[in-house]
Amino acid sequence: MEFLPSIIMFVVIVALTGTAGWALWWAIKTGQFANFEKGATSIFDDEEPLGRPTDAFPDRKPENLK
Repeated sequence: MEFLPSIIMFVVIVALTGTAGWALWWAIKTGQFANFEKGATSIFDDEEPLGRPTDAFPDRKPENLK
């Protein structure tokens, strides 16, 4: 029974490592690493054009919209 915590920890580490390996394999297989630039700009639309931040604190306007 002295080794039970070590065995449980080993199983958890193997499971996490396996999950991370599978996620990396899936990302490479499905082309997630193919074009970083496209992914980085896909969140922008007409309301927030590329290169013009429009985020602000609720009580202040963005500096570029003053």
